[in-house]
Formats: sequence, C-alpha cells, structure tokens
Amino acid sequence: MTAFPNVYLTGFGAYLPGEPLDADQIAQRLGAGARGAGLRSRVLAANGIRTRHYALDEQGAVTMLNEELAAAAVQEALKDRDLPLDAVSMLAAGTTQGDLLVPGFGSMVHGRLGGPPMEVLSAGGVCASSMTALAAAARAVRLGEHPAAVVVGSELVSRSLRQSRYEGDRSTFDAEFLRWTLSDGAGAVVLEPNPRPDGLSLRLDWTHLVSYAGERPVCMSAGGEPVAGQTWLDGPDVATAEQAGLIRLRQDVKALPALFRLGLREYMGLVRAGRFTPDGIDHVLCHYSAEHFRGEIFGLLREADLMIDEERWFTNLHTRGNTGAASIFVMLEEAWRTGRFTPGERILLIVPESGRYSLAFAQLTCVAADDAASPVGGGEVARVAVRGDAATPPAAQVTGALPGARSATVAGTPSPLVAQDGDGELVRWTVLELARVWDDFERQVRSTALVRRIDTGTATLDDYRRLLVHLRQQVVEGGRWISRAASNFSVEMFALRSAAIKHAAEEHRDYQLLERDYCAVGGTIEQIQGARKNIGSEALSAYVFHQASQPDPVDLLGAMFVIEGLGAGLVLGWARALREQLGLREDQVSFLSYHGDADDAHFAELAHLLREALPDRAAAARVVRTAEVVARLYAMQLAEVDA
Repeated sequence: MTAFPNVYLTGFGAYLPGEPLDADQIAQRLGAGARGAGLRSRVLAANGIRTRHYALDEQGAVTMLNEELAAAAVQEALKDRDLPLDAVSMLAAGTTQGDLLVPGFGSMVHGRLGGPPMEVLSAGGVCASSMTALAAAARAVRLGEHPAAVVVGSELVSRSLRQSRYEGDRSTFDAEFLRWTLSDGAGAVVLEPNPRPDGLSLRLDWTHLVSYAGERPVCMSAGGEPVAGQTWLDGPDVATAEQAGLIRLRQDVKALPALFRLGLREYMGLVRAGRFTPDGIDHVLCHYSAEHFRGEIFGLLREADLMIDEERWFTNLHTRGNTGAASIFVMLEEAWRTGRFTPGERILLIVPESGRYSLAFAQLTCVAADDAASPVGGGEVARVAVRGDAATPPAAQVTGALPGARSATVAGTPSPLVAQDGDGELVRWTVLELARVWDDFERQVRSTALVRRIDTGTATLDDYRRLLVHLRQQVVEGGRWISRAASNFSVEMFALRSAAIKHAAEEHRDYQLLERDYCAVGGTIEQIQGARKNIGSEALSAYVFHQASQPDPVDLLGAMFVIEGLGAGLVLGWARALREQLGLREDQVSFLSYHGDADDAHFAELAHLLREALPDRAAAARVVRTAEVVARLYAMQLAEVDA
C-alpha cells in the first residue's frame, strides 16, 4: 500500500452576513404572503432554526455577492493560520449557485481575493460540493503539488427566496420548504502538509465521497426538468422560464428518507471496511437540513446498533441556519474556535446531499504541533475481512491500521467488527454482513430491465401487470413457508415461533389484495391465477420451503430480511413512481403501497428478533448465508419478468 504524506487542516474561517435574524425578521426580509403563513410556521417548527443570516437589507435588497462571502471566509481562515494569501497556490470552492453563469465560481472568488496566479477548482453540486473541493485540494497537497491550499464553501440563496419569486399559483410545497430552510454564509479551511507550529491542527485521515446518480432520480433541483425542451434555457426567453417557476429551487421532500437510508448504507460500509468504529469517534459533525431529520438519522443508526453517543454530535443549525455547501465548514469553524477538540480525538464529518443523492464523509484527528504520525497509506486505513467462511463468522483479519487509532487491531486480535462472546458484537457482525448482502441485492434489483424502466419513468401498464403476475406466485406461498417454519421451531425458540405464526397470519391473504390491483388495471382473475411461476420464482420457492422444513430454521431471518427489506426500501417507491407515471389511483397500487408501509413495521420486528433470538455464531452465519441465496433468487425472479 503506497504511503503519501499527511495533510492537515491548519486554519478555519467563517463569514455570516448581517445580524442574526429570528422568524419574524426572516419573513420581513424575504416578504411573506398571507397564504403561506401556516406552511411557514410548520417548516420553521420542523427545522428548529431559531436564527439565521441573510445578505439582504430590511427592504430585501441584496447587500453582497456570493463571491464576497466566500472571499471573506477565506480571509478569516488565512488570518486564523497567520498566512498571507501569497503562500497559497490552490483555491478550491464549492457552491450551489454562483453569482454569474460564467465563469466558474472559484475563478470569481480568486478575482475577488486578488493575489498571485494559482490553481483554481470550482466544484458544482449542492451541499456536498464543499467536501468535493476539500477532497480534491487534499489530494493535491498530499502529492506535493502545493505547499498550501484553501478550500471554501459558500451560499447566497436568500435572493432567490424573496416573495416576488413565489407569487400566484407558481409556488409549491417542495419550493416553500426550501424557502424557509435555507440561509446565507461561507466557511473555509487551510490545508498544509505539516501541522501548524503554534498550536493544534486537524489531520485529514481519509475522505469518502459517493454519488448514487446512476441509480436515483433528481431530488433537489432548479432549472426545470432534465428533458430536452423542458429546461430554463429551452424557452423563448428567461422571463418565460421565470414566470413558469423553472428557476426556483425545489426539494422532493417525500424522497428524503431514501437519502437517509443511503447514508446508513455508506456509514455501515465504512464501519464494515474498518474505516472507523462508532466507539472510536469523539465528535460527529453532520450536515442535515432540519432538526426534524436528526431524529430519523439517529433512529436508523440505533436500529443498526451503530449509533455514536448523542452527546458527541455537534451542530449549529439552530443559530447559523442551513447554509448548504458552507454548513460543514461553518460548523467546523465554530467547534474549532470554541475549543471543542483536544489532541488524539477523532472527528467524523458527514454531508448527505439530496441533489441527486450524494454522500460525503471524512475523518479528522486532532494533533499537536509535533505530530509525528506515519504517513496515511493513500488515504486508506484498516480493512477488516468480514465475508469469511459460511459456517462461522471469521476471526479478525486486519491488513493495516490508521496512525494513532486507539481502537486499532492487529492480526489475531479480536476486532470490534466481528462476533465475539458478547451478544452485542454478535448482532453487530450480523447487521453489518446483512448490510453487505443488501447492497449487492439492491444493485442487482435496480439493474433488472423492469426496475430500470420504473426508475427512469418509462414503465408501461403492461409492465405493471406483469410485475403483479410474477409477484403473486411468491406472495401466495409466503404464508405457507412461514407457517412451516413456525411448526419446526422448538420450544427453546419460542420467540421466533411466535413471530413466525403472527407473520404467517398477516401474509395469508395478501395475495388477494394483489389480485384486486391486477383486475383494477385491466387484467382478469383467470389470467393472474392461471399464470405459471417463472424460473426465479420456482427456485426461490423451492429453496425457502426446504429451509423452512429444517429443525429450528433460524436462518430464515435472512430470507425475511431480504423480502421485508424490499418492501421497506424499494416497493413504496415503485408504487409512487407507477402511480405518477401511469396515472393510477391509489386503489390500483394498494398492494405495493401496503407493503411499502407495513414492511417497515415487519422490518423493525425482524431487527428486534436479530437482537433477541440469535443463539450463537454459527446461527448468525447461517442467517447471512440464507440472505445471500434469497437475494440472488429474488433478483432472478424480477429479471425473469421480461423473459
């Protein structure tokens, strides 16, 4: 593994325009129509923001440019580090919307700052654009291309939120939600290959950025629809686009839970890969747009047994507002300035971006001026093998460790990521392995032709009817194999037996709901009842019935994980997409909608059973193996719909 020099965050700056504004002052600056007063109150109550900053005067006139906010934050960061601008040879800037369409935002910030020629990067996007800029600048400093770089995230969104843009029938909830959520500000950090000589620094241990745009639709956007002829540039003039509301930022609020689930997936993947462990993190700085979502994030982490203690989380959302791309640096600057970090502590940065579903993570370690940690290996850290033999969970196998990591392990030493004698570690290993199975399964499902058509909005009514036909075969037999499993649990497995009996009763008549939907969209009861199973359905049915016939079939928790997880994670989205694409009524997609909602509860019950009923390591490994097989066969069943 190639080792590169370390890189350190050595200076921190933030700039928030004007005085802090409360809810009444916000409404005054933006202008607030009477029609939206109730919605405004609900949004402000949900996001928990008490004060925020706008680059607007009392009459709503713009007082600064976005580039000026960014330049001010850069100057504050350089002042904090006591560096002249001439010492910097790279500027990386991230924002959602610059002041001009052309040139790039980074170039405009450089022009505002002045100073010598330097490399400039303009990172586009939304909230994670500043983390993209950070990762790019850090790599350049690691490679020795620059002795110092400065990274800035900046937003001036208030000018787009004024009442004049929201008159008449053009406003929607998705637009109004962002109107009372976003605010202005900028944050910046200085990067160097050595710690600052006169105090503390934050060593950048690794970054992890990932986009799901290849799998997911747009969630937050401005400028119209991503279809030729339907963007703000395609009309006769910009005024027409403005009149149609195409310029306005919109947030598909109903789609945000999918972002949190993706965040959990990446978080679990990082834990599984050995990048960090929850008990090894001292501080979490997580960007979220509203206080309401904090509870959802915590709930997901607790359900996965991967929660970092709540007191370790820091945010200034309540007093600084949601400043988009600037938020993570505005948080970091305040935490730094108030002395929150001490040498040896590790800080996890998390930035989910809803634009088209991106996630950014980074780990920092607070170090003193004489930090002598060995170079980080190419930004990589310990990798823990978690696949192992199917019979038992593997022993810890660690190929390396992050310099200075207090929880680092060596070969042969127990790892916190694999099952040990404690029940908590057994559950954690199982949950992480099931997360790996789910990652593979969801990718297989989304790659099938039918699901691709649903995701891209090109599904037909015939596609929907065929989906129902092929799902029915599995649904009809679901209650049967669960009942058989219940009959094969011994008295010692009372909890699992009771859960199986209850679940079988709930599943018993689900196929009738599915049949009604099929008939409601033009099919007949004879067609759906007379259809034969496809190859994937045959294989899936044979496998689960065989497993259900074994003594104490604990491993079927793995099958339920995949099947119920599909409902909780994907099916509700299919119902919504098909309803919108095909103009269907709710009573025509009732089966998918019901399972999308009900399977959330079933999935929570399953998570409880994993904690309460796993008897030993061998059983945990069987659960994972059965999940792997069922995932492959279920994906085959969906692929065969087009056969």
